Amino acid sequence: MNTPRYDLVVVGGGIVGLATAHAAVRSGLSVAVVEREPRLANHQTGNNSNVVHSGLYYAPGGLKARLAVAGCAETVAFCREHDLPHQVCGKLVVATEPEELPRMAELERRGKANGVETQRLDAAGIRAREPHVRGLEALWVPSTGICDYRAIAEKLGELVAKEGGEIHLGRAVTGMVRRETSARPDVVVRTAQGDLLGERVVVCGGLRCDELARAAGADPGVRIIPFRGEYSGFTEDAAELVKGLIYPVPDPAFPFLGVHATRGIDGHVHAGPNAVLALAREGYSWGTVKPKELLGSLVYPGMLRVAKRHWRYGLGEVHRSLSRAAMVTQIQRMLPEVEARHLRPAGAGVRAQAVKPDGTLVDDFLFVEQGAGRGSILHVLNAPSPAATAALPIGREILERLTGDNPGPL
Repeated sequence: MNTPRYDLVVVGGGIVGLATAHAAVRSGLSVAVVEREPRLANHQTGNNSNVVHSGLYYAPGGLKARLAVAGCAETVAFCREHDLPHQVCGKLVVATEPEELPRMAELERRGKANGVETQRLDAAGIRAREPHVRGLEALWVPSTGICDYRAIAEKLGELVAKEGGEIHLGRAVTGMVRRETSARPDVVVRTAQGDLLGERVVVCGGLRCDELARAAGADPGVRIIPFRGEYSGFTEDAAELVKGLIYPVPDPAFPFLGVHATRGIDGHVHAGPNAVLALAREGYSWGTVKPKELLGSLVYPGMLRVAKRHWRYGLGEVHRSLSRAAMVTQIQRMLPEVEARHLRPAGAGVRAQAVKPDGTLVDDFLFVEQGAGRGSILHVLNAPSPAATAALPIGREILERLTGDNPGPL
């Protein structure tokens, strides 16, 4: 039996992999998506706050800035085209302490440089937008919205299949072998259910992307450290305190945006996430522990340096994870009327954060390429938030890197 061959094999069925496959099939390429889980969008894509980010936060000139700004508009347009739930509701980024005002000014500068509309509000302006929010000043960002990223990913999968692409669920990739010296260079993608051949391969493995890179013979240069972010749902009476999206001014030392309150597309309000070290790659609760994976995180030199540098911050995050009172204290900085009795557990996500050996938390999207042209592999090694917002332009970016500026049948 002949091994099936494709112009492009995409490893990973999250929103970035599916957006790449969608861009490829629209360019006339034969495509297979291989996903280890029985369902698409099972991890980062399906377990986040479902915010359509404007591109406000990111350093001008970086991939996040460029692709998130484009992705914000494209995500809304995609939802409109396919009648998917969404709302462009805007958000407040609130400074509650004087020392946060210079950081907010820097956000305003970045927004302007990235082409993101913002409006500075005083305390009265904050109350006009969100009557129950306490703050000194805020930025109003009208282009921010909400959606359902799992629904978007599933629609992308549907479109890929409709255009002739294949979606293979429940099929874990165990290795990849580049055959550059053969008459027709390609990549053998190994799975327990048999091999696939790809003229080119893109690996969007999320929480497993560094492992997959090493399995392909690449040096990723980073390790994925899983950080769990837990959400707290508001009771109905507390939900009335929140009209839209309310964010703190983030700490520039971290790629996390802080505990924010979000009215989701389903009308429910939740606050979060925090950021604690997950005890397994897919460690969605304290009870999910994989000793080998946890040890791998704990002994990694980069993680040791992160812990040494930021241990106070980390202890605070753990405290908020274990204590509802500590979590509500954080929320009360912006929403003083919220009480501990108003909070209920509301699920968790795990962020696949790339960390360098020197302890640097990678802040931008990160791609590593093995080879060029036929027989090449492109590894997506850091694509947490705002990758869901930016997924459609990320998919095109990846395709251009793989095939050049004018992709067509290979």
